[in-house]
Amino acid sequence: MTNRFIRFQLLIFGILLGISAQSQPKKAYHVVCIGFYNLENLFDTVNNTELYLSEEFTPESEKHWNSKRYHEKLNHMAEVIAQIGTDITPDGPALLGVSEIENRGVLEDLVKEPSISDRNYQIVHYDSPDRRGVDVGLLYQPNYFEVINSASHRLVMEDTNFRTRDQLVVSGLLNGENIHVIVNHWPSRSGGEKRSRPKRNAAGELSRFIVDSLLQLDPNAKILVMGDLNDDPVNPSVEDFLRAKGKTDDLKPGDMFNPMYELYKNGIGSLAYRDTWNLFDQVIISQSLLGDDKSSFKFYKAFVFNKNFLKQKEGAFEGYPNRTFVGDRYLGGYSDHFPVYVILVREVK
Repeated sequence: MTNRFIRFQLLIFGILLGISAQSQPKKAYHVVCIGFYNLENLFDTVNNTELYLSEEFTPESEKHWNSKRYHEKLNHMAEVIAQIGTDITPDGPALLGVSEIENRGVLEDLVKEPSISDRNYQIVHYDSPDRRGVDVGLLYQPNYFEVINSASHRLVMEDTNFRTRDQLVVSGLLNGENIHVIVNHWPSRSGGEKRSRPKRNAAGELSRFIVDSLLQLDPNAKILVMGDLNDDPVNPSVEDFLRAKGKTDDLKPGDMFNPMYELYKNGIGSLAYRDTWNLFDQVIISQSLLGDDKSSFKFYKAFVFNKNFLKQKEGAFEGYPNRTFVGDRYLGGYSDHFPVYVILVREVK
């Protein structure tokens, strides 16, 4: 472990326990950042005629999506990823769920960007049947995480031709500890929140089924459900169907804990629409990641990465996420979502 890394572990010790280093023996902690980022339509420039949006992201389209803009987008996404969580751990996200990606190829291009290439991010990705042609994926640093198993779970709704993103499940070893990550991009609110609500409820139900399956194999399983849920922490899909609660006192056996709940209640969001902030992007954890015993990885804190450079600087949408496009007008920004992340800590033995 480098001296710089040790210093960050000792810093987190002071934050966690709130005591003077002079009055108590110093302890060191392994610190891990796990996050999620909606990359907002990360498409290459090749027209895949089977995909709904692929034609829109070509040089001939109204968006004039060309190699220069594509590489600028990659550079911007990597610039953000390079900074997530580095005020606590210099290595940034050990695992990062992503959404709105066209294919594995765009992720392969992304991880080669100079600002993050030294992290050697590896990729877990499956093609989804989504009509818009976007998938979810997981990036991970092999110095932290070893993949043991992965699978893609399809959301099927009876009596419809509805097609959406699969739910990606990745199981592996996080510095030697078993952990499971479920990466999501639940159905949108297109057509109205109320009308589209059953689709997100069904997505929450599928995530709950996956969680229950993992808990049946291991009641103490450490599970993180992350993604753009297109619902807030207080919506039924999250609270009732996924059974993710925002207060530890409300937790019943098997319930998930949603650390984003307090952020949402405090008016912190990951995207804005019509002067209202939503916190659709969430990282939700199983109860085995809670507690004061830091002999194994435990939850420390949740964050929205909303640094000023990610925000629009002026105009009617000042303070909103500075996105790549508004309609077909190129802004050259980042994403219409802010990333979110949690910090896990484990005492060094």
